[in-house]
Amino acid sequence: MARLLSTAVVLALLAATAVAFAITEGAKVEKSPIYGTDVTKVFSPNCPQPCKSGGQVTADVKFRLRKRERVEVTIQDSGGNRVATLVSGRTFAPRKKLDFVWTGITSSGLLVPDGVYTPIVKLPHRTFELPNPIRLDTKPPVVTVHHQFPVFSPDGDGHNDTVRVPYRVNKPARGILLVDKQRVLLTYRKPLTGSLVWDGKLNGKPVKAGRYVLSISAQDEAGNVAKPIPFAIAQVRYVVLARKRVVVKPGGAFALRVSTDSPTVRWKLHGRSGIEKRGTLHFHAPKAPGVYHLYVYAAGHGASTAVVVA
Repeated sequence: MARLLSTAVVLALLAATAVAFAITEGAKVEKSPIYGTDVTKVFSPNCPQPCKSGGQVTADVKFRLRKRERVEVTIQDSGGNRVATLVSGRTFAPRKKLDFVWTGITSSGLLVPDGVYTPIVKLPHRTFELPNPIRLDTKPPVVTVHHQFPVFSPDGDGHNDTVRVPYRVNKPARGILLVDKQRVLLTYRKPLTGSLVWDGKLNGKPVKAGRYVLSISAQDEAGNVAKPIPFAIAQVRYVVLARKRVVVKPGGAFALRVSTDSPTVRWKLHGRSGIEKRGTLHFHAPKAPGVYHLYVYAAGHGASTAVVVA
């Protein structure tokens, strides 16, 4: 009799264990009542309008319901305090994509401090802290760049065709280069250190010889844009002659310095021509008095000097 009682107890324990295991496994495979969450990672209410290049001026909290539910969605700060209510006690149909927007502004019209905030979804019998925090960031990046006065010739000959600008930022941000206040470059990546390269073009066309003011800025992940910093006056030089006018005796010798990035130059003077290495060129003036023009060419660009024979 004792043996039968012992066996019965063991069987009862085994049955209870099996029931508990089944309940546990059932809980494991039970699907969450919300799914398809999509939450903005970072945003800035100060993002310039229209907020471009990946920035957002508001934060989105999106998800779907598996069944019809009464929903409350709030935003909570790092201390567990509620700072905003996006929806309160409203019933929604299942499977439809729900989209709630947080502006970062409190009901009293004040902007909450920069920081990390958590979306909370409350259903009648369950509360979910979404594992997708929202970072509010209103501070633009700080850009560091050295002042410079580059001279280059974007003529495509492979000699000093571009200006390269090394820079640093204090947080991940896209570098922006402006030429005479016109944006010419926006980097795709957001490195803490990088280089901006200007190829001497505006609106897709090479610029004329002259001086251009270069400014640098940056845009962070939230969309905040740093105030442009003028840091360089770039001189675009193709062919520059040292003098605009030369006075020489008939048949006399004279020299003229040519500044260019091309290794060689072509010249023409009163029916004569030649090819010389860049630097100081030496000539003989025509023998007849008069005003002549010396033309010098390099990489598709040219300059001229008046030669007065008197």
